[in-house]
Amino acid sequence: MASKKHRPEEAVSKLRQVDVLVSQGQSVAEAIRAIGVTEVTWRN
Repeated sequence: MASKKHRPEEAVSKLRQVDVLVSQGQSVAEAIRAIGVTEVTWRN
């Protein structure tokens, strides 16, 4: 499976989405799944 490289502005957007979801009460694991990122990728 090939990895997808995101542009810096896309990465920042995803980080902001996770921040919003977590502030709304979701766990980090739920939030990163909601934006389509795996936990392994998130930890790297």
